[in-house]
Amino acid sequence: MLLETKNVVVYGAGGAVGRAVARGFAHEGARVFLTARHLDVVDTIAKEISAAGGAVETAVVDAGDERSVTEHLDAVVADAGSIDVSFNAIGSSPVGLQGIPLTELPVESFLRPITMYAQAHFITARSAARHMIARRSGVIMMHTPEPARSPLPLVGGMSVGWAAMEGLNRALSAEWAQHGVRAICLRTTGMVETPVVDVVYGLHADALGIAKEQFTALASGMSHRKRPTTLAELTEAAVFLASDRASAMTGTVANLTGGLIVD
Repeated sequence: MLLETKNVVVYGAGGAVGRAVARGFAHEGARVFLTARHLDVVDTIAKEISAAGGAVETAVVDAGDERSVTEHLDAVVADAGSIDVSFNAIGSSPVGLQGIPLTELPVESFLRPITMYAQAHFITARSAARHMIARRSGVIMMHTPEPARSPLPLVGGMSVGWAAMEGLNRALSAEWAQHGVRAICLRTTGMVETPVVDVVYGLHADALGIAKEQFTALASGMSHRKRPTTLAELTEAAVFLASDRASAMTGTVANLTGGLIVD
Protein backbone atom coordinates (compact mmCIF):
# COMPACT_ATOMS: atom_id res chain seq x y z
CA MET A 1 0.00 0.00 0.00
CA LEU A 2 1.49 3.29 -1.13
CA LEU A 3 0.05 5.38 1.72
CA GLU A 4 0.08 2.97 4.63
CA THR A 5 0.59 4.81 7.98
CA LYS A 6 -0.12 8.18 6.28
CA ASN A 7 -2.63 10.64 7.73
CA VAL A 8 -4.43 12.57 5.01
CA VAL A 9 -6.73 15.58 5.36
CA VAL A 10 -9.11 16.27 2.46
CA TYR A 11 -10.86 19.64 2.24
CA GLY A 12 -14.01 19.85 0.15
CA ALA A 13 -14.44 16.10 0.57
CA GLY A 14 -18.10 16.28 -0.38
CA GLY A 15 -17.37 17.23 -3.99
CA ALA A 16 -16.68 14.80 -6.82
CA VAL A 17 -12.90 15.31 -6.75
CA GLY A 18 -12.72 15.22 -2.95
CA ARG A 19 -14.72 12.00 -2.78
CA ALA A 20 -12.65 10.31 -5.48
CA VAL A 21 -9.25 11.11 -4.00
CA ALA A 22 -10.46 10.25 -0.49
CA ARG A 23 -11.45 6.78 -1.70
CA GLY A 24 -8.10 6.39 -3.45
CA PHE A 25 -6.08 7.47 -0.43
CA ALA A 26 -8.03 5.16 1.88
CA HIS A 27 -7.68 2.25 -0.56
CA GLU A 28 -3.90 2.66 -0.40
CA GLY A 29 -3.87 2.46 3.40
CA ALA A 30 -4.11 6.10 4.49
CA ARG A 31 -6.17 7.24 7.43
CA VAL A 32 -8.36 9.92 5.90
CA PHE A 33 -9.85 12.92 7.62
CA LEU A 34 -12.73 14.23 5.53
CA THR A 35 -13.83 17.84 5.97
CA ALA A 36 -16.62 19.96 4.57
CA ARG A 37 -18.76 22.86 5.70
CA HIS A 38 -21.65 20.43 6.30
CA LEU A 39 -21.28 16.87 7.60
CA ASP A 40 -24.14 15.44 5.59
CA VAL A 41 -22.20 15.88 2.33
CA VAL A 42 -19.36 13.62 3.53
CA ASP A 43 -21.36 11.04 5.48
CA THR A 44 -21.97 8.83 2.45
CA ILE A 45 -18.35 8.64 1.36
CA ALA A 46 -17.23 8.12 4.96
CA LYS A 47 -19.58 5.14 5.26
CA GLU A 48 -18.28 3.71 1.98
CA ILE A 49 -14.67 3.96 3.11
CA SER A 50 -15.44 2.48 6.51
CA ALA A 51 -17.42 -0.41 4.97
CA ALA A 52 -14.42 -1.20 2.76
CA GLY A 53 -12.20 -1.47 5.84
CA GLY A 54 -10.66 1.98 5.61
CA ALA A 55 -9.92 4.34 8.48
CA VAL A 56 -11.95 7.54 8.17
CA GLU A 57 -13.11 10.45 10.29
CA THR A 58 -15.20 13.49 9.44
CA ALA A 59 -15.37 17.06 10.68
CA VAL A 60 -17.04 20.36 9.87
CA VAL A 61 -14.32 22.70 8.59
CA ASP A 62 -14.50 25.88 6.53
CA ALA A 63 -11.30 25.82 4.45
CA GLY A 64 -11.44 29.59 4.08
CA ASP A 65 -11.52 30.21 7.82
CA GLU A 66 -8.12 30.19 9.52
CA ARG A 67 -9.41 29.37 12.99
CA SER A 68 -11.57 26.52 11.73
CA VAL A 69 -8.67 24.95 9.82
CA THR A 70 -6.10 25.47 12.58
CA GLU A 71 -8.25 24.02 15.34
CA HIS A 72 -9.10 20.96 13.25
CA LEU A 73 -5.47 20.26 12.34
CA ASP A 74 -4.39 20.66 15.95
CA ALA A 75 -7.00 18.04 16.88
CA VAL A 76 -5.85 15.70 14.10
CA VAL A 77 -2.23 15.91 15.23
CA ALA A 78 -3.22 15.41 18.85
CA ASP A 79 -5.12 12.25 17.86
CA ALA A 80 -3.12 10.79 14.96
CA GLY A 81 0.33 12.22 15.67
CA SER A 82 0.92 13.82 12.28
CA ILE A 83 -0.46 15.30 9.07
CA ASP A 84 1.27 13.68 6.12
CA VAL A 85 -0.85 14.93 3.22
CA SER A 86 -3.17 17.92 2.82
CA PHE A 87 -5.37 17.82 -0.29
CA ASN A 88 -7.55 20.87 -0.87
CA ALA A 89 -10.37 19.99 -3.27
CA ILE A 90 -12.77 22.86 -2.57
CA GLY A 91 -14.77 24.26 -5.47
CA SER A 92 -17.19 27.01 -6.34
CA SER A 93 -20.48 27.11 -8.22
CA PRO A 94 -19.90 28.49 -11.73
CA VAL A 95 -23.34 30.08 -11.92
CA GLY A 96 -22.96 33.83 -12.31
CA LEU A 97 -19.19 33.46 -12.76
CA GLN A 98 -18.75 31.65 -16.09
CA GLY A 99 -20.40 31.91 -19.48
CA ILE A 100 -20.38 35.72 -19.19
CA PRO A 101 -18.20 38.01 -21.37
CA LEU A 102 -15.62 39.94 -19.36
CA THR A 103 -17.13 43.21 -20.55
CA GLU A 104 -20.39 42.25 -18.83
CA LEU A 105 -19.00 40.52 -15.74
CA PRO A 106 -19.45 42.44 -12.46
CA VAL A 107 -16.21 43.21 -10.63
CA GLU A 108 -17.27 41.27 -7.54
CA SER A 109 -18.10 38.23 -9.69
CA PHE A 110 -14.65 38.44 -11.29
CA LEU A 111 -12.88 38.71 -7.94
CA ARG A 112 -14.89 36.13 -6.00
CA PRO A 113 -13.12 32.95 -7.24
CA ILE A 114 -9.70 34.64 -7.16
CA THR A 115 -10.11 35.61 -3.53
CA MET A 116 -11.82 32.40 -2.48
CA TYR A 117 -9.27 30.03 -4.01
CA ALA A 118 -6.20 32.02 -2.99
CA GLN A 119 -7.38 32.48 0.59
CA ALA A 120 -8.50 28.90 1.20
CA HIS A 121 -5.43 27.30 -0.33
CA PHE A 122 -3.06 29.61 1.52
CA ILE A 123 -4.79 28.94 4.84
CA THR A 124 -4.91 25.16 4.50
CA ALA A 125 -1.34 24.93 3.15
CA ARG A 126 0.18 27.19 5.79
CA SER A 127 -1.68 25.52 8.63
CA ALA A 128 -0.59 22.05 7.52
CA ALA A 129 3.00 23.12 6.81
CA ARG A 130 3.48 24.37 10.35
CA HIS A 131 2.97 20.80 11.53
CA MET A 132 4.82 19.19 8.62
CA ILE A 133 7.94 21.32 8.88
CA ALA A 134 8.39 20.27 12.50
CA ARG A 135 8.57 16.63 11.29
CA ARG A 136 10.43 17.49 8.06
CA SER A 137 7.89 15.56 6.03
CA GLY A 138 4.61 16.22 4.24
CA VAL A 139 2.83 16.91 0.96
CA ILE A 140 0.56 19.84 0.09
CA MET A 141 -1.73 19.07 -2.86
CA MET A 142 -4.22 20.99 -4.99
CA HIS A 143 -6.10 20.53 -8.27
CA THR A 144 -6.67 22.91 -11.19
CA PRO A 145 -8.44 22.53 -14.57
CA GLU A 146 -6.78 23.53 -17.85
CA PRO A 147 -7.90 27.21 -17.93
CA ALA A 148 -5.24 27.80 -15.26
CA ARG A 149 -2.78 27.67 -18.15
CA SER A 150 -4.73 27.72 -21.40
CA PRO A 151 -6.47 31.00 -22.41
CA LEU A 152 -10.14 30.19 -22.84
CA PRO A 153 -13.06 32.65 -23.19
CA LEU A 154 -16.05 33.09 -20.89
CA VAL A 155 -14.28 31.66 -17.82
CA GLY A 156 -14.29 34.96 -15.93
CA GLY A 157 -12.10 35.16 -12.84
CA MET A 158 -12.00 31.38 -12.43
CA SER A 159 -8.98 31.03 -14.72
CA VAL A 160 -7.15 33.76 -12.82
CA GLY A 161 -7.96 32.07 -9.51
CA TRP A 162 -6.70 28.71 -10.77
CA ALA A 163 -3.54 30.31 -12.16
CA ALA A 164 -2.98 31.89 -8.75
CA MET A 165 -3.18 28.43 -7.19
CA GLU A 166 -0.45 27.15 -9.50
CA GLY A 167 1.69 30.18 -8.66
CA LEU A 168 1.10 29.56 -4.95
CA ASN A 169 2.13 25.94 -5.43
CA ARG A 170 5.52 27.04 -6.76
CA ALA A 171 5.97 29.56 -3.94
CA LEU A 172 5.17 26.97 -1.27
CA SER A 173 7.79 24.63 -2.66
CA ALA A 174 10.40 27.38 -2.87
CA GLU A 175 10.10 27.97 0.88
CA TRP A 176 9.18 24.58 2.28
CA ALA A 177 10.80 21.86 0.15
CA GLN A 178 14.11 22.44 1.95
CA HIS A 179 12.25 21.48 5.14
CA GLY A 180 10.90 18.24 3.68
CA VAL A 181 7.48 19.56 2.64
CA ARG A 182 6.55 19.02 -1.02
CA ALA A 183 3.95 21.06 -2.95
CA ILE A 184 2.16 19.44 -5.87
CA CYS A 185 -0.62 20.62 -8.18
CA LEU A 186 -2.54 18.30 -10.50
CA ARG A 187 -3.96 19.87 -13.67
CA THR A 188 -6.74 18.12 -15.61
CA THR A 189 -9.18 18.86 -18.38
CA GLY A 190 -12.78 19.47 -17.42
CA MET A 191 -14.03 16.15 -16.08
CA VAL A 192 -17.46 15.50 -17.54
CA GLU A 193 -18.23 12.98 -14.79
CA THR A 194 -18.51 15.78 -12.27
CA PRO A 195 -21.75 17.72 -11.70
CA VAL A 196 -19.89 21.04 -11.69
CA VAL A 197 -18.43 20.54 -15.16
CA ASP A 198 -21.85 19.51 -16.44
CA VAL A 199 -23.17 22.88 -15.27
CA VAL A 200 -20.14 24.73 -16.66
CA TYR A 201 -20.54 23.20 -20.11
CA GLY A 202 -24.22 24.12 -20.06
CA LEU A 203 -23.37 27.76 -19.29
CA HIS A 204 -20.80 27.92 -22.08
CA ALA A 205 -23.12 26.21 -24.54
CA ASP A 206 -25.88 28.69 -23.78
CA ALA A 207 -23.48 31.62 -24.22
CA LEU A 208 -22.42 30.28 -27.62
CA GLY A 209 -25.92 29.37 -28.71
CA ILE A 210 -25.24 25.65 -29.18
CA ALA A 211 -26.43 22.47 -27.47
CA LYS A 212 -24.61 21.33 -24.34
CA GLU A 213 -23.86 17.98 -26.00
CA GLN A 214 -22.19 19.79 -28.88
CA PHE A 215 -20.04 21.90 -26.57
CA THR A 216 -19.10 18.81 -24.53
CA ALA A 217 -17.98 17.03 -27.70
CA LEU A 218 -15.94 20.05 -28.81
CA ALA A 219 -14.25 20.42 -25.41
CA SER A 220 -13.54 16.70 -25.08
CA GLY A 221 -12.03 16.58 -28.55
CA MET A 222 -9.42 19.23 -27.86
CA SER A 223 -6.92 16.86 -26.22
CA HIS A 224 -4.58 14.57 -28.14
CA ARG A 225 -6.54 11.58 -26.83
CA LYS A 226 -9.85 13.12 -27.92
CA ARG A 227 -11.31 12.49 -24.49
CA PRO A 228 -11.24 14.26 -21.10
CA THR A 229 -9.37 13.34 -17.95
CA THR A 230 -11.30 10.93 -15.74
CA LEU A 231 -11.70 11.02 -11.98
CA ALA A 232 -9.99 7.63 -11.83
CA GLU A 233 -6.94 9.01 -13.65
CA LEU A 234 -6.77 12.00 -11.34
CA THR A 235 -7.05 9.74 -8.29
CA GLU A 236 -4.32 7.35 -9.44
CA ALA A 237 -1.95 10.26 -10.04
CA ALA A 238 -2.81 11.87 -6.70
CA VAL A 239 -2.09 8.65 -4.83
CA PHE A 240 1.31 8.25 -6.47
CA LEU A 241 2.30 11.90 -6.02
CA ALA A 242 1.30 11.81 -2.36
CA SER A 243 3.47 8.74 -1.78
CA ASP A 244 7.16 8.58 -0.96
CA ARG A 245 7.82 7.20 -4.45
CA ALA A 246 7.36 10.74 -5.79
CA SER A 247 9.82 12.27 -3.31
CA ALA A 248 11.73 14.16 -6.04
CA MET A 249 8.62 15.97 -7.26
CA THR A 250 7.80 19.36 -5.77
CA GLY A 251 6.87 22.82 -7.00
CA THR A 252 5.44 21.25 -10.13
CA VAL A 253 2.14 20.90 -11.91
CA ALA A 254 1.40 17.32 -12.92
CA ASN A 255 -0.03 17.63 -16.43
CA LEU A 256 -2.98 15.23 -16.73
CA THR A 257 -4.64 17.00 -19.67
CA GLY A 258 -3.90 14.25 -22.20
CA GLY A 259 -2.12 16.65 -24.52
CA LEU A 260 -4.64 19.48 -24.39
CA ILE A 261 -1.76 21.43 -22.84
CA VAL A 262 1.70 20.41 -24.00
CA ASP A 263 4.64 21.29 -21.74
